Amino acid sequence: MQTGQQAAAAWAEVLAHIIDAGHLATGEQLSTVVDCAVREVGLTAEVLMVDLAQHVLTPVRPEPGGEVAVSGTMAGRAYQLGEILPATDDRGRVLWVPMLDGADRAGVVRIGLDQVLDAGVEDGPLLRRWVWTLAGLVGHLVMTKVVYSDRLRRWRSGGPLSLPSELLWQLVPPRTFATERVVVSAVLEPHDQVAGDAYDYNVEGDVMDLAVFDATGHDIRAGVTTALAITAIRNARRAGEKDLVAVAARADAFISAQPGPVQFTTAVLARLDTATGVLEYVLAGHPAPLLIRHGKVVKELTAPPRPPLGVTVAGGLPTAVEREQLEPGDQLLLYSDGVTEARDADGVFFGEQRLVELAEHAVAAELSAPETLRRLAAAVMEHQGGRLQDDATLLLIDWSAGGHHRMFPTFPDV
Repeated sequence: MQTGQQAAAAWAEVLAHIIDAGHLATGEQLSTVVDCAVREVGLTAEVLMVDLAQHVLTPVRPEPGGEVAVSGTMAGRAYQLGEILPATDDRGRVLWVPMLDGADRAGVVRIGLDQVLDAGVEDGPLLRRWVWTLAGLVGHLVMTKVVYSDRLRRWRSGGPLSLPSELLWQLVPPRTFATERVVVSAVLEPHDQVAGDAYDYNVEGDVMDLAVFDATGHDIRAGVTTALAITAIRNARRAGEKDLVAVAARADAFISAQPGPVQFTTAVLARLDTATGVLEYVLAGHPAPLLIRHGKVVKELTAPPRPPLGVTVAGGLPTAVEREQLEPGDQLLLYSDGVTEARDADGVFFGEQRLVELAEHAVAAELSAPETLRRLAAAVMEHQGGRLQDDATLLLIDWSAGGHHRMFPTFPDV
């Protein structure tokens, strides 16, 4: 039986092997790299990455096949709940381990246990902590390879993307980010056809900048308009501009200066002080965010009307920055009208009330922010028969000291 010190030394070698081999490995070689490394401690491994729609987990290896559904499987349940789950499949006894890139859900790692269990090693907290650390390293490694691997991008997209969608997915940040104070998570649907919707966020010290966009149209011009809005706003921030009115004005000027027919995008621009909970925001023709407190939607964050970004008038726009004091544990849900205006076969809107009810149900279930949004997006897609006629964006901010814990496994004391 290994001592804790011996196990630590063995696992240090495993992690070093993966880091060293990872420098020169191509994306599709990652499962092989990880599997070779963990065999030194009596395990086997396979890396599976999730697609943008969060429907399928695909093995990261050269040979095709072996996909696992996110719904109705133990692998998918581990992905959804962020917990390490034991199971038995056609290859033996396994642990399904959530794989994150930072806080962004990247997939799962299948850890084969037969050899170590037969040798009398316990599937206990210590082993699970090590495989969790392993999955964290691998999650970072996988996403660095996606940047320059079209094969990984195809697995990630789950099929071909439209040209506007290809553009926007290159621009948006990871779908989930977290600190000990705040979690922000977003989804875009339909992921393969999104044209004018997008989201953005930025973190600098205690301050988090947030934005959701919805450009007119559903073609490449809509995608370009949103791309211009994101670029203009980032450009203003990076130049040191902190006033949201001035940031919006930068986007107005940039979009309106483009040749051709008039284009514009609705938007929510917000800034959250994660130390104090003070939220500043501007609504540019966009649906009002929903404030969730103690598991209930308590209000809409309304503001005086302000035209969409790209619409300019002589003498400037009378834009005001609104402020809201959040309480610890508050959540803020931003969305585009493609969510509430999704229609079923009978023409019935999904509607804000249904969105409110589903959001409250997810909060009551104490789901993580990314899992809350995955389920909300699935409900919107189901309402419209699996195919949206308009882009739909959801972005959830969880300002609490415990939001990040819901994304990570729980471990008994070692």
